[in-house]
Amino acid sequence: MKPIPTTALALVIAASAAPAAAQYGSYGSSAQQQTPENRPQATQPAAQDATKANIQPSKKAVNAIVALQTAVTNKDVANIPARLAAAQAVAQTKEDRYLIARLQLQAAAAANDNTAMEAALGAVAASNYLDAARMSDLYVALGGTYYNSKQYPQAAAAFQKALSVNPQNADAAPMAAEALLGAGQKAEAAAAFQRLIQTRSAGGKKPEENLYKRAISVAYDVKSPAAIDLAQQWVAAYPTPSSWSDAIAIYRNYNLGDAETTLDLLRLKQTLGMLSADEYTTLAAAATDQLIFDEAQTVLDAGLAAKKIDPASAKGRDLIGTLKVKAKPTAADLGAATKIAANGHALMRIGDNYAALGDYAHAVEAYKLAMGKPDGDAALANLHIGMALARSGDKAGATVALNAVTGPRAGIAKYWLTFLAQKA
Repeated sequence: MKPIPTTALALVIAASAAPAAAQYGSYGSSAQQQTPENRPQATQPAAQDATKANIQPSKKAVNAIVALQTAVTNKDVANIPARLAAAQAVAQTKEDRYLIARLQLQAAAAANDNTAMEAALGAVAASNYLDAARMSDLYVALGGTYYNSKQYPQAAAAFQKALSVNPQNADAAPMAAEALLGAGQKAEAAAAFQRLIQTRSAGGKKPEENLYKRAISVAYDVKSPAAIDLAQQWVAAYPTPSSWSDAIAIYRNYNLGDAETTLDLLRLKQTLGMLSADEYTTLAAAATDQLIFDEAQTVLDAGLAAKKIDPASAKGRDLIGTLKVKAKPTAADLGAATKIAANGHALMRIGDNYAALGDYAHAVEAYKLAMGKPDGDAALANLHIGMALARSGDKAGATVALNAVTGPRAGIAKYWLTFLAQKA
């Protein structure tokens, strides 16, 4: 990213751009986010701003302010401190204090002294001349200057100060998150991005897709569970094959040891028509491991037909050979098994085999019976009921069942609910 030019009072009149914008696209408050390359830069000193606003110093302070302005304009560094102190000593009004602070800021900017600029901004704020919005913009500008100097902790503090002065400052929040990240405070940056998304959503504004991507990337990097929720929100707001695939991959990566999770997420991708070549074999193998041979055979056949599974490959040969010798239960076999099923786990597998046959009504009955057993898992049963009803076309019934899922399975249920919400 190009640094922000620090001309005299560039900091004062216009806020610096979001450090992030030039790196990975805009997620600011407007369609055209200002960046360090396109944001207008001020070139005139405080006198011009004073003239526009018709700011008049008091009679007692005018001579001292003129003397200070002369020293600042001439870059008379040796005499600026004395002139500043003299002007501050005779200041009578908020206009006096504001003009003095602006000249103090101009001198600090000319010296490229970030610490002095921060002190000068404190004086501008103390004058009580500017409203909260303009004062907040000045702190954003200071933060941008710190950021370009790679002084990330100071940048984060300046951006957070901007937010404390004006919580509605649309630039400050993403900048604060980026500065925290630059400072190595990754967990804090992830939380800041998440808050930003929550704030924009609560305000009725759809967060930009780049903001979701950035927030998910940072949260995933620090292994925050928030990455899963953010990914689900992303796919709900921007449903594309790419967002679905990435969101489901994130969830799977957080639950690599859970065979049920792998099955249920890949079943969703299958329903979406988005299985990759590797996922066809993974789903078929997982279904085989869980003794759901009809499902495994159906996935294998679909993968072969779509040329996503190579029958000559090691995985392809293994699946074909294994399933060729496995007996596939019929509806009658499953009905008989239901009558003698001893536990909830067995009934869940019977339900899964019914679902593999496309007999969703009997699948739901088996899942409900499973819930009534001592070892029954209500969350898993409701999840599979919701999935079966969703695939049968019963959107209302599926929604009720999926909303009843609690605990660790609730995340998968949310993805299925998101799919239902997007289904015509």
